[in-house]
Amino acid sequence: MRAVIQRTTGSKVTVQGEITGQINRGLMVLLGIKKGDTEKEAEYMMDKIVHLRIFPDEEGKMNRSLIDNGGEILLVSQFTLYGDVRKGRRPGFSEAALPELALPLFEYSVKYLQDLGIKVATGIFGAEMLVRIDNDGPVTILLDSEKVF
Repeated sequence: MRAVIQRTTGSKVTVQGEITGQINRGLMVLLGIKKGDTEKEAEYMMDKIVHLRIFPDEEGKMNRSLIDNGGEILLVSQFTLYGDVRKGRRPGFSEAALPELALPLFEYSVKYLQDLGIKVATGIFGAEMLVRIDNDGPVTILLDSEKVF
């Protein structure tokens, strides 16, 4: 799994002109699911995301996590995080999990976060979405379950 995590003062997802998910202060997470990913990778990623110390403490240092702050997560599936552009100019997506395999893991991730007490909003899996992210900082973190970065 891969994730692009952005600290946000507010984010929302719109599908065909209607807001399908919206949060206030918290994290905007774009999540890519790779062929072969399992619930183990989902749990690792979700635990890592909610415990990242990327929110400021009283001294302005990044020492607090989403759990510490009681923030929200807007989780959006994004298979293009596995776009491979090493050859040519058109991305290849052969490493991305097929939708019928990715959707259950995406739903598992949402439930896992909810079970931790996190308010989670989402887009619509597989839909064309317009995502608005008010990146706070800006703070953007890349995370990969295989720890390639």
